[in-house]
Amino acid sequence: MKLILFVSVMCALQACQTQEQKDFVLVENQEGPTLGYSPESGISILTVDGFKFKDLNKDSKLDNYEDWRLPVDERAKDLALKMSIDQIAGLMLYSVHQAIPAAESGFSSGTYNGEPFSLSGAKVWDLTDEQKKFLKEDNLRHVLMTTVESAEVAAKWNNNVQAFLEGIDWGIPANNSSDPRHAASSDAEFNVGAGGFVSLWPRELGLAATFDPQVLKQFGEIASAEYRALGISTALSPQIDLASEPRWFRLGMTFGEGTGLVTDLGRAYIDGFQTSTGKDEIAGGWGYKSVNAMVKHWPSGGPEEGGRDAHWAYGKFAVYPGNNFEEHLKPFTEGAFKLNGETGMASAVMPYYTISYRQAKDGTNYGNGFSKYIVTDLLRERYGYDGVVCTDWLITGNEGKTPDFFAGKPWGTEEMSIAERHYMVLKAGCDQFGGNNEKGPILEAYEMGIKEFGEPYMRKRFEQSAVRLLKNIFRLGLFENPYLDPKESAAIVGQPEFMLAGYEAQVKSTVLLKNRGQVLPVKDRKTVFIPKTYQPVRKNFFGKWSEAVLDYPVNLDIIRKYYNVTSKPEEADFALVFVTNPQSENGGYSVADRLAGGNGYVPVSLQYNPYTAVDAREQSIAAGDPVTDPAITNRSYRGKTGRTNNAGDLDVLLRAREMMREKPVIAVIDVFNPMVFHEFEKDMDAIVLRFGGSVQSVMDIISGKYEPSGLLPIQMPANMQAVEMQREDVPLDMECHQDTEGNIYDFAFGLNWSGVIKDARTRKYGNKH
Repeated sequence: MKLILFVSVMCALQACQTQEQKDFVLVENQEGPTLGYSPESGISILTVDGFKFKDLNKDSKLDNYEDWRLPVDERAKDLALKMSIDQIAGLMLYSVHQAIPAAESGFSSGTYNGEPFSLSGAKVWDLTDEQKKFLKEDNLRHVLMTTVESAEVAAKWNNNVQAFLEGIDWGIPANNSSDPRHAASSDAEFNVGAGGFVSLWPRELGLAATFDPQVLKQFGEIASAEYRALGISTALSPQIDLASEPRWFRLGMTFGEGTGLVTDLGRAYIDGFQTSTGKDEIAGGWGYKSVNAMVKHWPSGGPEEGGRDAHWAYGKFAVYPGNNFEEHLKPFTEGAFKLNGETGMASAVMPYYTISYRQAKDGTNYGNGFSKYIVTDLLRERYGYDGVVCTDWLITGNEGKTPDFFAGKPWGTEEMSIAERHYMVLKAGCDQFGGNNEKGPILEAYEMGIKEFGEPYMRKRFEQSAVRLLKNIFRLGLFENPYLDPKESAAIVGQPEFMLAGYEAQVKSTVLLKNRGQVLPVKDRKTVFIPKTYQPVRKNFFGKWSEAVLDYPVNLDIIRKYYNVTSKPEEADFALVFVTNPQSENGGYSVADRLAGGNGYVPVSLQYNPYTAVDAREQSIAAGDPVTDPAITNRSYRGKTGRTNNAGDLDVLLRAREMMREKPVIAVIDVFNPMVFHEFEKDMDAIVLRFGGSVQSVMDIISGKYEPSGLLPIQMPANMQAVEMQREDVPLDMECHQDTEGNIYDFAFGLNWSGVIKDARTRKYGNKH
């Protein structure tokens, strides 16, 4: 059941009254939905059979799509028939990332009346020049929102977007979306009764460490309430890729590698996001508190060869040495497409960038979004999925000049034109183009289709996608009222009950791996030594370089609430060493290696020390790119050495042991990927893992306020040889690390104060696929 929010505009209004709220007007029906509209949009309110309706197309009569009494399917089909091809092409667009306000240069940049924000005099919530263009000229209606400074700003920006669109053509509202935005920061503090911008939770792998679908459902319920208050109606999540390849850098965004666990958690997450109940329900579980879930990535991005990711040309191939393609489908077919709630299935699906190498029965090797076999034959026909399929971002763009350049991801169609790629996507069976603001290439693709199939066929094909896309807007009541009260939004987002639930999930996600001699918990107010760590210069996701930093890895003020802190190990009773899992210095490709005459491919390492890949396969399973490396037919990295950016973390761990002598040393590791423990585990008295949880949540366990209950949602390898020997597409097939206490760091392992956890969760999921 959806959580009941404290404030409701709908409850505040009296039946059949009209009240002005800021820049929009609310009109309530006695036995129907509250209507919201902007006086500036030029639309009027129709009264038919005693009910109120919005005359969105300003023709002074009630059209079927404007009649909220009719089923969603009927409304969507009516509007799709009315729309021009130009308008449907715009509906198929999904914007590039939009920051509020726009950045002044680089990624997410934009202008206001031709000026950067700081010089424009614009309000934070005003629309950029670029937004006005793609909304009006390109007919775009799906916007990906990123950073925004507050709930009130988000609500005001949403209202500006909706008012701008309401007066254009058919009055189709914006369907705003977001990538996951609820991860806690290290220094985030929870105080009972205090609110925040959004509730703070562990990252997805941490949610998985709870092994509790109810936690995921609760997260979905809370996050969807906050999303709707921010004007967000589609979640670009969950990421239910089966994390069978431990080196994949997006593994931390998944629910781990247990097929049954991932399936159950994904189902619960989507049920929480999509389901409205009671007065909030419109029909079929959908309603005013629902958020569309765009589940990703079909048919799984997990089995990347060598762990290299498909955002770059060097990681374009997903491989299946274990012939295990079908298992990767189960989180979708048994979870996302078989919900417990009335909405039935995830309303949208995103294929991954990868080429699912040699898996298409038609013999092709296209990126998943271009593949008719992957999208139509498999997803739509075999599994009966008729929801929206949206490509991942920028798959129709041109790739960079080198395999490591972040640009378009047209894998398998590199030598086609941009318009030809759009046509391939349409023929594959997709409905929408992620990261594309311009309708032009879609209209070119439409003309290509007319030449091949005739105009009646292409018109019908466009209407088919339009109906799917429109249903996801109608279901949520956005045509009736897309507006928000900024003060109500501020009251909903980050309210104390939501913050408490997120904090409790952080605590539940924390995993105790080792506790030699029962050194934990440390309940007394003792003195602790915390060493500084060094963060070297590194390149981020978009190719930007950071600055080197030598500092304490945590906010010492948080630690002082539990213990006395000293910078002298000889004065300390115990040490807390905060580090992160080994971070490979590249994604498996080195420009330096290529310039030196190599093929450019190097190992992705899960250990701190340099790793030489003597056990890697001699011939890669897949290779080739006609643009960036046409001469490379083998992507093997056998015999090469991989390094990590944070190798200094190992020195910090070992030096702490040396400085503390016989006194306890406790490692606290923030984990995004599996890691090799044999380099330091024997020197640690206790090891605690956090998956994006705050330092406070870890300290509440270390100090004994809470008992640990988290379980490993992934395996921890015995060594890098074990990593090389496992197969990219097969989960739970690694030799795992065994510690000095005899415990094996396998899937579903974890300790509490009494020892190894054995409960209903471990019995249900255990070491099973």
